[in-house]
Amino acid sequence: MYHQSLRQMHKHLGQLELWFDAAEAHAKAKSFDVNVLLHARLAPDQFALVRQIQSTCDTAKLGASRLSGKDAPSHPDTETTIAELRTRVQATRAYLDTISEADLAEAATRHVTQTRWEGQYMLGADYFVEHMVPNFYFHIAHTYALLRHSGVAIGKRDFLGTLSKHKP
Repeated sequence: MYHQSLRQMHKHLGQLELWFDAAEAHAKAKSFDVNVLLHARLAPDQFALVRQIQSTCDTAKLGASRLSGKDAPSHPDTETTIAELRTRVQATRAYLDTISEADLAEAATRHVTQTRWEGQYMLGADYFVEHMVPNFYFHIAHTYALLRHSGVAIGKRDFLGTLSKHKP
């Protein structure tokens, strides 16, 4: 289950790269610097697009790290361009590629902790279902919504990506 879900996060991060392409095409067609979009927000008290993308990547890589026990790469949150965010997304996807099913064998019972939890922990199974998966989709959905709100021509199929369909 965990490995399949990391594969799905990997896929969605790949979709994010396609959204970057669409954002660049939109900016070119409208004659503005695509990096202006990085400051877009849905509400004044929500993260801007750049932070939504950073949080999407962090949720995937840190969650995989906490569930597998493997160290995650460090990213200092200094991206100021779409090109730099692409690099971060690619690095996150490459890290997810290093996580095997065997690495996640003990994930359900692993104790997951974070500094802000003040000494408390969650079991890996609970962390995965209650925190990691919803947090990932929260941030990637906001990324999608911010791009759509900014006029970027992406739709539901761009969010879902290629589906594993079979013929009868």
